[in-house]
Amino acid sequence: MALARVEHLTYRYPEGERTALEDVSLEIHPGELVCLLGSSGSGKSTLLRALAGLVPHFHGGRFAGRVEVAGRDTRLARPADLAGTVASVFQDPEDQVVFTIVEHEVAFGLENLGVPSGEIQARALEALAALGSEHLAGRRTHELSAGELQRVCVASALALQPQLLLLDEPTSQLDPDAAEALLDLATDLDCAVVVSEQRPARPLERCDRVVFLEGGRVVLDAGREDGLRWLAAERPAFLAHEPAFVSDAESEGSVVCRLIGAAYAYGQRMVEVPDLEIRRGEVVALVGDNGSGKTTLAKLAAGLLESSSGAVRREGRASYLSQDPGRYVVAEQVDEEVALGVGGDLDRAGAALGLVDLAGFESRHPRDLSSGERERLALAAVLVTDPDLLVLDEPTRGVDPERKLALAALLRSQADRRGTLVVTHDLVFAADVADRIVSSTPVREAVHA
Repeated sequence: MALARVEHLTYRYPEGERTALEDVSLEIHPGELVCLLGSSGSGKSTLLRALAGLVPHFHGGRFAGRVEVAGRDTRLARPADLAGTVASVFQDPEDQVVFTIVEHEVAFGLENLGVPSGEIQARALEALAALGSEHLAGRRTHELSAGELQRVCVASALALQPQLLLLDEPTSQLDPDAAEALLDLATDLDCAVVVSEQRPARPLERCDRVVFLEGGRVVLDAGREDGLRWLAAERPAFLAHEPAFVSDAESEGSVVCRLIGAAYAYGQRMVEVPDLEIRRGEVVALVGDNGSGKTTLAKLAAGLLESSSGAVRREGRASYLSQDPGRYVVAEQVDEEVALGVGGDLDRAGAALGLVDLAGFESRHPRDLSSGERERLALAAVLVTDPDLLVLDEPTRGVDPERKLALAALLRSQADRRGTLVVTHDLVFAADVADRIVSSTPVREAVHA
């Protein structure tokens, strides 16, 4: 018997120009792991929201068809009614966190479910331990790296012990070892798991079924072996595997940024970052474990943080693309957002949008774009300034494999104009884009006097 059933679901967001889902039907059975794939904007996140009851109760819009979870019609059962039965981890963990202390954050959902107070702490710590994150229990959430915060959000969902676990890009900010551990854990859970991923190699190794969405429609719903054959024939980019090598060979060209002995103090916590040179004409990929100081290094390089020690030297102008650029959107139209960095020049903005394949989106509101489209919008907003140093922090978050290839080709085509630093956990993308792949060493932290 199906745990969840979707029947002829068609959905359009309020003010949406097209349907986000069109006549979608599928079933999810207890204990199975479903890998949900598709290009950016294909409807994956919308389908997960529908299974959680957030569509239509939270988002509104026009809803036709039926979604049933554990025998409950989601048109009648609100998301709060499904809590404990369904648990979700969203694309943007920053927007999911409520409390300032990690342990309190993981315990929050248990408190809402009315779990006996004597059980809450043990279940919260057990969920953190399952992800190798028990050491974070007493940390402040705003001090965590993006990957650490993502694991806390997954722990919050696991603590609920749901029947259906919905994971939207759960490894997008995790280092390879953490991603492996998370998906191994998902495989061993007793509940049904639906995981939407744009780094699909790992979930495809473990899943029972593959569902592929295109333009809001299901174009594939098959067992793993048949799904892999279909992907090989129709969407081979989704089968790319991470390389096993790391190169640190130096390139020629004038130095546009050099960090030597740099560090930054977060309150009383001093974070020291690796030494690094970035030269004009090269793309450097910085990889490494969560919490190893990659984002701190990126912000120091771009001048967003001032080093507490050592030296950071830059030649020319720097532009920085943050991990979650959608949080910083301020304009009402896509072209106006891009033009902010060039004095409102809409012609230059339009050219930059064309580079990231968003021509025709000029009059759209940035909030109406999918997560992957917003990433490309943010990229256009930094490329339009034509910087000497381009710093991109997790630029493939929410971007499908085919778009990643296009992004790598774009950055390679412009490499000689600047020095480029790409911070990423996506080793496939790193291999495609970089002249040099540098591993960050584990960061040294100390109490700052």
